[in-house]
Amino acid sequence: MTDSPTDEATRPRVRMITVDERGDGQRVDNFVLRECPSVPKTRLYKAMRKGEIRVNKGRVKPEHRVHLGDIVRLPPLAVPSNAPKSVAPQGWQERLERSIVFEDEFLMAINKPSGLAVHGGSGLSFGMIETLRVMRDDLRFLELVHRLDRDTSGLILVAKKPGALKALHGLLRNRNGIRKRYLGLVAGRWPSHIRDVDAPLLKQERASGERIVKVAKGGQSSLTSFRIRERFAAHTLIEASPITGRTHQIRVHAQSVGFPLLGDDKYANEQSIKATSELRLKRLFLHAEQLRFKLDDRVYELKAEIGEELEDVLNKARN
Repeated sequence: MTDSPTDEATRPRVRMITVDERGDGQRVDNFVLRECPSVPKTRLYKAMRKGEIRVNKGRVKPEHRVHLGDIVRLPPLAVPSNAPKSVAPQGWQERLERSIVFEDEFLMAINKPSGLAVHGGSGLSFGMIETLRVMRDDLRFLELVHRLDRDTSGLILVAKKPGALKALHGLLRNRNGIRKRYLGLVAGRWPSHIRDVDAPLLKQERASGERIVKVAKGGQSSLTSFRIRERFAAHTLIEASPITGRTHQIRVHAQSVGFPLLGDDKYANEQSIKATSELRLKRLFLHAEQLRFKLDDRVYELKAEIGEELEDVLNKARN
């Protein structure tokens, strides 16, 4: 008896996930639990003991820590039939459909809205990638190429073929493979001489479980290039190009030179809090505006507009 197209499309499949800046340094069991929030822990630990879950093709113990660029193999992990099925809200489906800025046979680029996590986990039963899989249930393969913080808006890539995912991950490991440009708003006048911030970043975990990043010796080498896009009377719109890809890199590097991004509760100072309130900004002002890379002899230059919400804030700053 042959499988129907529907059966084949919904059958669990092996996933090869490249560890990005969010997972760098994390225990492998916690990394897998984040990637598979709906699968029971007992099933995950059993898969680890049997060697079904591997890192760089090798068996690992739960306490093994993964690092940037590691390849984690996740086997087909069936969710129990009595487990509640998560349903992506219709509103997010409609919004994501409008947010697709580019698509071809290899990938799609999404202008991710602020407030939407890229994947489920941490109390969320769905995220952007889960919603896309509901919307495009005809596609057998849809995987995140990289990630954005939940509060950050802008361009994010989703691979539609395993070969494209592998090639794009290879570009990400090359410092100049994928050029990224973000827009951020800060209070005050960003100094013209601050163009490159080269400062090591160290991740820490508070007693509450919240992760925080700070500039510290012994941290990972991190480099961000900054440019001034537009000056206002009391604020500066900056461009930020992360050369490395560390957790919260742009946010912490901006804070380290005295100019936290507006709307950033985690890394704020008194000046940024006041400016955020005055402009009535309700979210983090950080937007992934542009991605540029070459894939299979084709040059991709993708751009995502900042949208009405952030544009309104800029108009307030101008006036």
